[in-house]
Amino acid sequence: MKPEHQDLVLQACGASSLCVGAKIQTLWSGYGEIVRLQLQGSDWPSVVLKHVKFPEEVEHPGGWNTDRSHTRKVRSYQVETHWYQNFSTNQSCRTPACLAARSYGDEMLIVLEDLDVAGYDQRRTSVKDREIKACLSWLAHFHALFLGVEPEGLWPVGTYWHLETRPDELEAMGHPELKAAAGDIDKILNECRFKAIVHGDAKLANFCFSEGGRDVAAVDFQYVGGGCGMKDVVYFLGSCMEEKQCEKRVPGLLDYYFSELKQSVKKDVDFAALETEWREMFVYAWTDFHRFLLGWQPGHWKINRYSKQLTKEVLRKLKL
Repeated sequence: MKPEHQDLVLQACGASSLCVGAKIQTLWSGYGEIVRLQLQGSDWPSVVLKHVKFPEEVEHPGGWNTDRSHTRKVRSYQVETHWYQNFSTNQSCRTPACLAARSYGDEMLIVLEDLDVAGYDQRRTSVKDREIKACLSWLAHFHALFLGVEPEGLWPVGTYWHLETRPDELEAMGHPELKAAAGDIDKILNECRFKAIVHGDAKLANFCFSEGGRDVAAVDFQYVGGGCGMKDVVYFLGSCMEEKQCEKRVPGLLDYYFSELKQSVKKDVDFAALETEWREMFVYAWTDFHRFLLGWQPGHWKINRYSKQLTKEVLRKLKL
């Protein structure tokens, strides 16, 4: 670890010394790593360091090694830094505390609370009903907290797949009818009356669970920004359920999300109008992500019968 990086951590945490522990993960496309640091002489026994280093040569798993892709990733880390420095949540939608964030030329460091120490030390690759509902509750409280809040310094339109930032994937997709409708779908989502700040990458892997799975915290705010809360909901549900589960369980899970949202929003919000609009947006949000996948990775497992059926429904609506 470079001396200036070490000094930043020691000063931010009031620590006398540190030891670099295990690597938690490598960042997407080789843009750095996330590691755990063990501290001495600090109130924080350990912290998590997100160390971004822009590579000279990018290796993208899907082959999308373009200047546009690089620019988007650079911007995403700038957004994440701004998020941690300027926004905060509460216990109902827990996120790690940011202890320090700084740029060093082509490197960026974000020093975060270690959620494992805080009691969120469980990760899931598959989930039961309790854990799905815990994540949906987190999303509902998050959207309620930031309902009507301008995404200042964040992505004007949140999510990593939104159309404006994905023209290459749109050009590559082979579904001509959906391709032609992509702009209309994007416009409908962007012009909805009720907007919040959305997490933007609310997949199962970005939730950290407590023992027993009743409580969760979320990480990875590179694509946080403005938009309809349904974008997070459809992305989360699609990340942890296969097509038959979606067909069977989505209606009840949507009901649960909206019951949590109703309890969380401020009393002056016209909740009936909000729920009506966002339920209508559900199929558009799901189809919008389906559009992205068809261009980005047409063999992806999430391209299934359920997604295709919702897409047909949207295309029929747009023809009316």
